[in-house]
Amino acid sequence: MPGGRLTQQERQQIASGLADGLAYAEIARRLDRPTSTVTREVMRNGGPTAYRPELAQRATEQRAHRRRRGARQAKAAPDAYGRDPEAVRAFEETLTTVFIASGTPRMMARVMACLTLSDSGSLTAAELAERLQVSPASVSKAVAFLESQDLVRRFRDEGGRRERYGFDEDIWYQSMVASARSTAQIAATSREGVDVMGPGTPAATRLENAARFLDFVSETMIRAAEEARDLLHGKSHDSTEQG
Repeated sequence: MPGGRLTQQERQQIASGLADGLAYAEIARRLDRPTSTVTREVMRNGGPTAYRPELAQRATEQRAHRRRRGARQAKAAPDAYGRDPEAVRAFEETLTTVFIASGTPRMMARVMACLTLSDSGSLTAAELAERLQVSPASVSKAVAFLESQDLVRRFRDEGGRRERYGFDEDIWYQSMVASARSTAQIAATSREGVDVMGPGTPAATRLENAARFLDFVSETMIRAAEEARDLLHGKSHDSTEQG
């Protein structure tokens, strides 16, 4: 299995595979590359509908140039925890790719990954902009989107003068519940359409089946989220000992 960076010819093959509707695994098999390589390549360069091999090649060359320039300046020393900065950066890219694959827009995914890997648990807009090498406006837009999805919280620093952004302990629970409620709303709206389309008609039956399915999914998501939160907070263990 070949290693190293993807060539321009391989990127052309990826574009052709996407145009033909092939899965990432099949494209990777034809290139004799890991599926993760193809997935990361596509998601970091616009996604399956916007991937352009020439732009991807140019972006890779620019990243390589920046890395070489940084290496000439100085090799980054391990951080306070003894971690290799290059390994951390590589993992941050991988985590960003996973967030993008789950449906999160690229800039928002980058902010999420950056905050997730921050030992402080929160960063100011200026710190995010510096770490991600983007404009403050891009950070502001990304944070606003993530807040609307209940994925990020605003905090005040100790002096109360600067806003910080990060996650609280229940962020994933709250996000899951918000998603479940959204699913429940779709179910309720679908059920309203049954009378409009006429009970017993094919369209009404389709709406009723969708409502039942989505209701079950919503209820299951909320129940699972609550059980997971209780488990992580030790409530299940505590109640077992009391029993």
